[in-house]
Amino acid sequence: MVEGDFIKGRGAQRNVHNRFDTYSHETRDDFLNYCAVEGDEVQDSKTTLIDTFPKTIVNKVNSPDVGMGFSLNPYQGCEHGCIYCYARNSHEYWGYSAGLDFEQKILVKRNAVELLEKKLSGRSWQAETIVLSGNTDCYQPIEKKLKITRQLLQTFLKYRHPVGIITKNALIQRDIDILKELAADNLVHVNLSVTSLHEETRRILEPRTASIKKRLETIEKLSVANIPVSVMMAPIIPAINSHEIMPLVKEVAERGARSVGYTIVRLNGSIGQIFTDWIKKALPDRAEKVLHQIENIHGGSLNDSRFGTRMKGEGKFAEQVEQQFKIARKKYLKDRLRTPLNLDLHEQFKDGQLKLF
Repeated sequence: MVEGDFIKGRGAQRNVHNRFDTYSHETRDDFLNYCAVEGDEVQDSKTTLIDTFPKTIVNKVNSPDVGMGFSLNPYQGCEHGCIYCYARNSHEYWGYSAGLDFEQKILVKRNAVELLEKKLSGRSWQAETIVLSGNTDCYQPIEKKLKITRQLLQTFLKYRHPVGIITKNALIQRDIDILKELAADNLVHVNLSVTSLHEETRRILEPRTASIKKRLETIEKLSVANIPVSVMMAPIIPAINSHEIMPLVKEVAERGARSVGYTIVRLNGSIGQIFTDWIKKALPDRAEKVLHQIENIHGGSLNDSRFGTRMKGEGKFAEQVEQQFKIARKKYLKDRLRTPLNLDLHEQFKDGQLKLF
């Protein structure tokens, strides 16, 4: 599990202090020495599932930068372990660390399907696209067993309600049967995250995600099944994947992607500390260069909370990225359309079946 000081198979390399906790915790040298002598692991490597039963499941998104009105997350925390993930900070609201806890303590919303059905059948609800995975991936590893996301998609189909999906897991291929039915009425759009074309880069940035090969295969299979799929290159990190824009857009376009979007990395809240610790262990030869370039993009800070600039950055690097995407889209994605989802069918299926009168 541990090679030197690096925890393999995880993104974060330690837990960091939860800003809402009164007390902080530290790992003392005498404890580390004891573990070394006894052959014990310093950190429990197992993933723990924690059942929760929230009162609501559909969240209104107020950020003007995100591009969605409502989101739904069947899981909190994410075993994928992407080191840069903005959702890490949300784990602190549950009393956990944004570091290893985020990847190891997964909160499962056991009543998600029931809550969604109640929402969609409500008299006051007017159809508007709800995006699965606005925070954490709805197709993370435990979904293979629990199938909550699959049941949610069946519910969207039952009520003929539009749904968006964001994921970086090839497990979505399992649900192509439902997605095809949704797509037939223009009720679904999939956004697949592809951060790099290089497996080694994927492995260190996103340790428990689907391989690049499987993700490219997923784009192709969804496209062949007439399920509209786009790609998010998110985030772009200087000196790690920033050189891949043109070849990545070319590759996903050839696989059938309808559009490509991007964000530039920002390390808000506790993520700055987590990312800094990680990169000094994972990529020590370029750690300072990467950190300084991220700061240059965000006005001298690793974090950037300003609406309008926080997702794209500013300065020469940000301008170069923007220009590369303009060129790539014009060259590889010209005339491809991404049509708005159908909002008109839901009212006829408010009670779960077609109203004839």
